[in-house]
Amino acid sequence: MKKDIEIPVVENVYVAVVKEWNEDFLAQDWNAYIINDRETPIEMVLVVTKGYKDDQKTSLLRHGIGTVEAKSSAKIEMIQEELLAMNNEFAVTFFADGKLYDKKYVFRKNTINENAFQDLPVMEQRGVLVK
Repeated sequence: MKKDIEIPVVENVYVAVVKEWNEDFLAQDWNAYIINDRETPIEMVLVVTKGYKDDQKTSLLRHGIGTVEAKSSAKIEMIQEELLAMNNEFAVTFFADGKLYDKKYVFRKNTINENAFQDLPVMEQRGVLVK
């Protein structure tokens, strides 16, 4: 029955967007990261991303990240500047402690900007964080 199904709560796993220097293109890029601030690794990490606003939407992208060690981060994807004006959704699924976890992280339109920067856990950088 429904009452017998345990849905574990995701804690200490975040998605952040950071503005970084790209040596190849000699420009600043926005990059999305998954941050594991847990004491244990998260495994088989799968991230599905999409952007949307009113009647516009981007393609659905799937990223197989694999394992993200404890107290570390992994890059998900680069975000183009024009997509910052859209809602950007990251659906994260992973295994940890023998359980399947699932959570959606949404950056609302125009919330990814330098005014929203904060210190990020695990990463020694500043960026926009969704918990």
